[in-house]
Amino acid sequence: MGPMTSEPLSPLQLSLPAGEGRRVLVTGATGYVGGRLIPELLAAGFAVRATARNLEDLSQRPWAGSVETAQADLQEEEQVRAAMQDVHTVLYLVHSMGSGKDFIEREAAMARTVAQAAAEAGVHQIVFLGGLHPDKPLEELSDHMRSREQVSRILLSGEVPTLVFEAGVIIGSGSVSFEMIRHLAERLPVMPGPSWLANSIEPIAIRDILYYLAHACALQEPVNRTFDIGCGRPQSFATMLTEYAEVAGLSPRKVYALPIPAQRLSGFWIGIVTPIPRGIAMPLSASMAEDAVSEEHDIAGLIPDPLEGLTDFREACRRAIERQRSGAVDQTWDDDVLATMALDPAEPLPSDPEWAGNTVFTDVRERDGEASPEAVWEVVESIGGQNGWYSAPVLWRIRGLMDQVMGGYGLARGRRDARRLRVNDHVDWWRVEKVEPGRSVTLRAEMRAGGRAWLQFSVEGRDGGGSRLRQRAVFFPSGLAGRAYWRAIQPFHALVFPTMAKNILAAADAQAATKTAPDGIATDCRLV
Repeated sequence: MGPMTSEPLSPLQLSLPAGEGRRVLVTGATGYVGGRLIPELLAAGFAVRATARNLEDLSQRPWAGSVETAQADLQEEEQVRAAMQDVHTVLYLVHSMGSGKDFIEREAAMARTVAQAAAEAGVHQIVFLGGLHPDKPLEELSDHMRSREQVSRILLSGEVPTLVFEAGVIIGSGSVSFEMIRHLAERLPVMPGPSWLANSIEPIAIRDILYYLAHACALQEPVNRTFDIGCGRPQSFATMLTEYAEVAGLSPRKVYALPIPAQRLSGFWIGIVTPIPRGIAMPLSASMAEDAVSEEHDIAGLIPDPLEGLTDFREACRRAIERQRSGAVDQTWDDDVLATMALDPAEPLPSDPEWAGNTVFTDVRERDGEASPEAVWEVVESIGGQNGWYSAPVLWRIRGLMDQVMGGYGLARGRRDARRLRVNDHVDWWRVEKVEPGRSVTLRAEMRAGGRAWLQFSVEGRDGGGSRLRQRAVFFPSGLAGRAYWRAIQPFHALVFPTMAKNILAAADAQAATKTAPDGIATDCRLV
């Protein structure tokens, strides 16, 4: 456990409680809500202990040096017990995002582990962020909502008092709900859709979620009950789409709710049109099939509304759009997905010289250029997303669409930052596994393929000037299907990779020329 330094001001300019003298444990610190909450807790003066299954995932966060860290997989009882020592309040912000067929049972087991460990450690309060749902029997809820409600009941029945917040769709830059709304509204001027588009849903801004969570950590007495939270203005999902378009300055959108549920079909469609993969889009669309409206506002008697009032949907969208356009999105819904992924550390990685005896296919390309290594690295680091892949854009789009049809990300996910890469950033269907600034980057594929794949770029200077760009594709096939996939993709590599190297170097030359001659015109080499 390391020393901490608190931040002086609330990043979102929230009215925060006094947190001095209390240590809070943030589970799910690498996720969307947890990652956004920690800077606010630090600003309030709390001592913060952040957990992650892999501590390396915390090292790249801007607040990493200001918190204590503890390695804790919530399925491992000993790790959870150790993380809870000397903790006043536990923030339970972990959710499996519908990953895997057994996620309901897995989340229930984690909740029981947390409840028991908190009791043994003498924790005073647990705070859990759940979801708004209709008042109906557990078995009639969607899998997504059933899991949230089951966790809530387990925690509330434990020895440690638990304050449960039930919230609807969270609107904020990078939230899964906001990204779904944004992509649907921006890509579909006319949208016929399922009947659930007309259901009543009460949104809540991420800033209000963070406000409630921070204040829940500073309560004078522990509380054991559920509170509904929202903006107080329910609306249909259809109006969310049309109002987002108005706030974003788009042309008017037409949304039609057809008299068909089509939950599975709509989940599949969301997975195609938005960057949200089908494994998450399916449970989300199933949850949308139910009204999600707060039935009480008792929380105001415990935690007063923010001084400026609760944020309505339009204002939440305006703030989210402004934050995205400024490039200040440090946390996204994708962090929640990453937090639930378990990569066996014993599995071979492309950095292993012999790959532990595994069958491995590689495709290595090298090309020399006149631009400096710094100029080439600048292009390499900005690859993907809106900047493209510097070769055969039609083929990349086709491969991306194929991936989305199979339930993957495709090219819809883009990048977090258009110019800089950090470990665990997503770049379309890739994940940044390793970065050596100015020298190399390793991308791990998250596309649907018959095995595990990496794409590496490295840049080095040449004697006498210029640079050498090296591209290496590494593939570990899974059985015959994986071998067949590699053979089928080789013609694609033969067309794409040489052109990619050529165009990256040309783009570096053009950018260098533009910097030295401001009146010059740089050629866009991405699509050649």
